[in-house]
Amino acid sequence: MEKKVFAFDLDGTLTEHRTWITDENLAVLDDLAGRGIRVVIAGAGQTRRIFTQMREHPVDIIGNYGLQYAEYRDERGDLEILRDLTLPCDRESVAERIERLRGVIGFTDYVGGSVEFHPSGCVTFPLLGTKADIADKLLFDPTREKRRAVFSEVAAAFPEYTVFVGGSSSFDMAPKPYNKAYALDLFCREEGYEHAELTYFGDDYGTGGNDECVYLSDFDFVPVDRYIRLPEIVSAYLASL
Repeated sequence: MEKKVFAFDLDGTLTEHRTWITDENLAVLDDLAGRGIRVVIAGAGQTRRIFTQMREHPVDIIGNYGLQYAEYRDERGDLEILRDLTLPCDRESVAERIERLRGVIGFTDYVGGSVEFHPSGCVTFPLLGTKADIADKLLFDPTREKRRAVFSEVAAAFPEYTVFVGGSSSFDMAPKPYNKAYALDLFCREEGYEHAELTYFGDDYGTGGNDECVYLSDFDFVPVDRYIRLPEIVSAYLASL
């Protein structure tokens, strides 16, 4: 079936974590649009934050694992937010479970708060605390081995959430059924696409990665090992079609 949509993860796929997209990778997206392929960014963060990282490039954005969705409007040169959900969160229960988990998995020392609640209903469990120094966070678990070693315990403690190994030292949690695979399915249903018409490009598809659910789904998945290799990876995929 003809490919009509290319969806991209942001951090690690199009750019470094929380940095602007490069000119080279913007050129890839422009080339795809010129071929008549619809480009969508499917990120873990809020649509506005993603839009800023994209240097306000004219693309549609799925944010917060599908809890947000925005389309770019040429006439206003800006996004129009079409979905922005806030789901309930039992903050007291979540905080209590995180404190118990810290004792079980051994992360009882932290700086600042023990948990971060987001307006969407998503939750961040920062192992080093909400006020940890960025240098300490970057050095903490670069291979993700520490967090993957306790991933099953964290996921089991929060059955109402999809749990991800997030950032450099945290676990991120999105209320079920929201995750990237669900978000892409919802996008296809709302926009009239078949799953076979969409290809997803992502880097975080190992255990607990926020792209893992797409990797395990029926969507075509193209691994991106380094964002600086995106032009050659997309070129090779196009040549294979």
